[in-house]
This record gives sequence, structure tokens and C-alpha cells, in this order.
Amino acid sequence: MDLKDIQNLIKFVAKSGANEVKLEMEDIKITIKTGAGKTETTILHQAPIASTPPTIQSPEVIEPAINAAPPSSDEDSKYVVIKSPIIGTFYRKPSPDKPLFVEVGSSINEGDTVCIIEAMKLFNEIESEVSGKIVKILVDDATPVEFDQPLFLVDPS
Repeated sequence: MDLKDIQNLIKFVAKSGANEVKLEMEDIKITIKTGAGKTETTILHQAPIASTPPTIQSPEVIEPAINAAPPSSDEDSKYVVIKSPIIGTFYRKPSPDKPLFVEVGSSINEGDTVCIIEAMKLFNEIESEVSGKIVKILVDDATPVEFDQPLFLVDPS
């Protein structure tokens, strides 16, 4: 991981609203803490230990207190939630001059692209795992999303 990747990671974490991110790889450990307008980064280089194989842990993210979650009522329990499979920036259309993938009331089929999530300059198409009708869009366009954050409510009937 070079300095530019680390700088991009710091900017992404600050923009996402996460309080803390820890990343450990075989020869580097990075902890990024944000809060009240300041960003603190600790980078610790370690020599790999020859007797044990290196382990890679996925980043640990503490969800911000203002994370948008769908209201849990009996009315919403009949809907299927499409969640974010990755952390990144949520986009409702493939490019600024193209139409939206889906809107409230749109009928979708399993495998249809419902949005794009950008992570580290890679644009990942998110496909629906259910067929139905979009009832609610839970995230604003061009905003950061966390892993497993609800994005859409779908009526499967």
C-alpha cells in the first residue's frame, strides 16, 4: 500500500462519517480515527513473523450515530431490504447524464442493477436478489454507505 492509497483511504473515511477504521495487513497496520473535525492516523510497520503465516483482517468500521436505518414497523416487515454489500459511495445512476436505475414504484427482477457503489475508484453494480416493486429508497444519491446498510425496500408480492 503506497502513500497515495493511504491518503485516499483517509479522505474516504473522513467523508463516510465513520468514527474509526482499523486495517491490518501482513506488513502494515493502519488505524484512522475521526471526530469533531479532526482526523488522526496511526501507521505502524511491522516485520512479518517467519514462524506464522500473515493474516489479513477486513477493516473494522464503527457505524456513525447518524446512520440511516429503515423504521422497524409491522408495515415494513412485509418488505425485503436490499443492503449494501460493501462500503463506498452510493449512486442511483450509471453517470450524471444517464437516467436513474430505479425509482419508487419501479418493478425489478432478480439480477437487475439497482445502483452503483464506488469503492476505491472502482464502480460496483449492485444487483437485486429479489423480484418486486421498489417501495422506498433509503439513501440519498452520492452519499457514503456502510457495509450491510439498508439501501432499498422492495415489495416482493
